[in-house]
Amino acid sequence: MTVATDRIGPGGFLGFRGKGVRGRPPVDKFWEEPEIALAFKIGGWFALGVLLLPVIIVVLAGLNAGDYLTFPPDGLSLHWVIAFLTDKKFLGAYLFSLQLALTATLISTVIGTMAAIFLARVNFTGLSVLRAYFLSPLILPGIVLGLALYVFYVTTFEPLTGIRLQRSLAGLTIGHVLVTMPYVIGTVSAALFNFDETLEEAARSLGAGPFKAFMKVTLPNIAPGVMAGAIFAFIVSFGQFDVSLFLSAANLEPLPIAMYISLRYKFEPIAAAAGIFAIALVVVSMVITSRLISLKRFSGIKFS
Repeated sequence: MTVATDRIGPGGFLGFRGKGVRGRPPVDKFWEEPEIALAFKIGGWFALGVLLLPVIIVVLAGLNAGDYLTFPPDGLSLHWVIAFLTDKKFLGAYLFSLQLALTATLISTVIGTMAAIFLARVNFTGLSVLRAYFLSPLILPGIVLGLALYVFYVTTFEPLTGIRLQRSLAGLTIGHVLVTMPYVIGTVSAALFNFDETLEEAARSLGAGPFKAFMKVTLPNIAPGVMAGAIFAFIVSFGQFDVSLFLSAANLEPLPIAMYISLRYKFEPIAAAAGIFAIALVVVSMVITSRLISLKRFSGIKFS
């Protein structure tokens, strides 16, 4: 008698594999992912092309052999790439943006993870309002947030404390943390949604303290969500323009502001050359992180 095992699971009935019945596919084929419709494949490739087109344009414009930023380029040359590497203003802005993004990512990852754990484990009236408050920087336009912070620093914070945050590194870092922290809260909250809290309770029952149980049990399980949030935070902070426009100073000039000033007055391809290095940094950070923590567990993204 043939056992119909094609609907039991990858291991068949009681762990044994068998053939399908009445022409049904074998077990292994039954559990393969379904074929994606051609229309969805075409739509996916079209969306990928739309996303990659600006990147390709920036790269080609940065390799332009002409004296002005034009597309299509007048020819391909490394002249403006070398000019970027030897320009103290642009290179300094690039390194400053890198330092600022790393600092904001570290702070927002720590605070965002703690906030996500709090929102996931407490239940009280007004929790949804508090969650919306934490995620509000995602909804507010960056121009509005940057202007609001600048006005708050000038009219409220400095008169009350005597501390000048506007046009300072501390004030700029706070602005970047506010913008990036919601991404960490969102990804960590998604990771906590499927976390079994009884695992942490079991560790506590075996003698582990709250901090040790979190570090040994909870954190390894939600690490993909934490790292995904850190990636988003780094990318958003490194390319943040709106908040930096209001809070940066002449000696605290991130790369997006330096590119904006260059395009406003000179319109040289050196700004596009700087964009090449910004794109390369984002790609390298994602690849390195994908090697350290499997993003496929969290988002289904696979880096080959």
